[in-house]
Amino acid sequence: VKDLPLYGNQWLPLGINSTIQERIRVAALLRNKQILGLQFYRQKPLLNYIVDFYCPSANLVIECDGSQHFTDEGLESDQIRDEALAQLGLKVLRFDNGQVMGRIDDVVEVVYQFCLKELSQESP
Repeated sequence: VKDLPLYGNQWLPLGINSTIQERIRVAALLRNKQILGLQFYRQKPLLNYIVDFYCPSANLVIECDGSQHFTDEGLESDQIRDEALAQLGLKVLRFDNGQVMGRIDDVVEVVYQFCLKELSQESP
């Protein structure tokens, strides 16, 4: 595991350093249950995937996508992954680096609104 850089308490594969800053920005906004008191887990294994962020209470997966996700291969892989996660009842919200770096408040608002809607549907 010596080829893997440490990120927080998690090991990251090499080659994704371009999105580390974006993930750190999002993680800073999700930690300590700052959105509706919900717990978000970073780099959570689900099925055969490791998702960027996972909130079990809202059935939500958040992905911060780098440029590799916008190739034909990346788009196809993401679609397969999203469909597999949807079969678990999970919704995947994807944000690209530009959104995370330039419009983080908008990203947080989308996550907040989704969680609010999801929680209100669960309440009688």
